Amino acid sequence: MKYFTYFTSIVLCSIILSSCATNTDNEEWIKLFNGSDLSGWDTYLSYQPGADDETILGVNNDPDGIYSVVDGAIRINGPIWGALTSQKEFENYHLRLKFKWGEKKYPPRENELRDSGILYHCVGKHGAQSDHWMRSHESQIMEKDCGDYHSLDGVMIDARVDTIRLNENLNYKYNPEGQLIKGIHQRVIKSIDKEKPLGEWNEMEVIASMDSVVHIVNGTVVLRAANSTQTVGGKVVPLTKGRIQFQSEGAEIFYKDIEIKYLD
Repeated sequence: MKYFTYFTSIVLCSIILSSCATNTDNEEWIKLFNGSDLSGWDTYLSYQPGADDETILGVNNDPDGIYSVVDGAIRINGPIWGALTSQKEFENYHLRLKFKWGEKKYPPRENELRDSGILYHCVGKHGAQSDHWMRSHESQIMEKDCGDYHSLDGVMIDARVDTIRLNENLNYKYNPEGQLIKGIHQRVIKSIDKEKPLGEWNEMEVIASMDSVVHIVNGTVVLRAANSTQTVGGKVVPLTKGRIQFQSEGAEIFYKDIEIKYLD
């Protein structure tokens, strides 16, 4: 039955994806960012990992202007880790946005690839994952890794994957013809790299339909998964809705054209 449910979810998600790809009715899209201020969003800041002071700043306490609006885009500066968080929860939706990298990088990632991410189905308390982010799924935004899946605070998915060796470690890589692995709560590498060169705008999409999810980078599906779940009170339960977060994780990044469409 679970095997059947997985493929039923994937087929339904494929149908929805096809419908969204051919739908040109822009009136169905709802803007989540007005282009001028952060109305509808809360800021959350923890601290800079490795710093002497690891006092958590918390919600809507941003004395250094880590989150701001510049030229019609949200700028996340990045030295203090945390997330810009939607005030609303969302369920059964198609999310799309554009991002591009800034120039600045900060400790402890000043010599690492630029990093951020879209967190969705965010639930529970701020900072549940490493003091920085809510319990959630992540569509990774990182140089060379856009569209990867990450589990935050133990959430789980089922996905078809190949097992590969990367940096001397075993990892999963999404392959629609691969082995079905259930209850994944670690990284799943996207199927293909579709990120544009540094400084160009990229489009990222997440389709969350019932318990299935799809990651899309610049128009190409790079990951599909099903059976979105979390553990609550010792029981595994569905995770199908929550807030949205954009990470502050040591690099300057810009977001714009953030829109959402509800799915039937």
